[in-house]
Amino acid sequence: MASQDWFDKDFYKVLGVKKDVTPAELKKTYRKLARQYHPDSNPGDTKSESRFKEISEAYSVLNDAEQRKEYDQIRAMGSGARFTAPGSGGGGNGGFDDVFGGMFGGGARQGYSYQQNGFEDILGGMFNNGGGFGQPSGGYRGFGGPSRGRDVTAHTTIDFITATQGDTITLQGADGKSIKVKIPAGVSDGQKIKLRGKGQPSPDGGEPGDIVLTVSVRKHPVFERDGLNLRVTVPITFVEATLGATIEVPTLGGDPVKLRVAPGTPSGRVLRVKGRGVTTSKGTGDLLAVVQVAVPSHLSAEAREALEKFHATEPAENPREDLLQRAKG
Repeated sequence: MASQDWFDKDFYKVLGVKKDVTPAELKKTYRKLARQYHPDSNPGDTKSESRFKEISEAYSVLNDAEQRKEYDQIRAMGSGARFTAPGSGGGGNGGFDDVFGGMFGGGARQGYSYQQNGFEDILGGMFNNGGGFGQPSGGYRGFGGPSRGRDVTAHTTIDFITATQGDTITLQGADGKSIKVKIPAGVSDGQKIKLRGKGQPSPDGGEPGDIVLTVSVRKHPVFERDGLNLRVTVPITFVEATLGATIEVPTLGGDPVKLRVAPGTPSGRVLRVKGRGVTTSKGTGDLLAVVQVAVPSHLSAEAREALEKFHATEPAENPREDLLQRAKG
């Protein structure tokens, strides 16, 4: 690039930065502008392409410590003389084409075909498969910035109450360090919890990766999850189902509650206890007590005789009559 261009162009103004901008701030600003004005993001927009050339030219000079120093010195002299910047060969085809030659691996732009060399692979990482931008494990490597640490997968098994009510547990990492994990109330079997910043550290000072924790929930001997509701099967006797009764029903981690069984209650009827299910930020479920009539497997002679007398006096109804009629239809 001829130094006369350096006199005529304010590269700091082109990038919108101050003269004391740090290399890190300069790079951050360029990334943002390059994404905004790159021709691949603005197909057919000549103004964007022209702007992209300007910011790339400015960055190529200011990002090089020696060129930036010489640029500042020349700009400070004013426009009274003409100089030749190093590498320009006295005016040839220096300047912008040289910038793209270094960026894309050739002496000139060929249809924006990017190669993974030169200019810190900034655009190769941004618009190609250069790794990094938009990639879960690459961070901003394509821009020459620090890379993100790798994610780590882990697995833990918790009991049913912990999964339902939530708790803070301690995991042992592969390096022997303890990690506190907050288990949210209502976590389900197989659910994944992301622990941000707890994965592998970045090799070059970037953000650490995450731990992706898969949670398995042990089955409870009594309760089952049904969304936010808890379901429990409650056996009752034939007499309780027939005549009605007040029974006790267990709750998860609390005292039993009393429920009224109406006379003539069949197996499968659901009795609901409001607000005794799973409590999460999305709401609170109920306890669903599913009634199951227990049939005695052994009867004494007196009990059998009493039951036979009852059978002789009960209504002559066939409870399967409606079922058989509907099956024919």
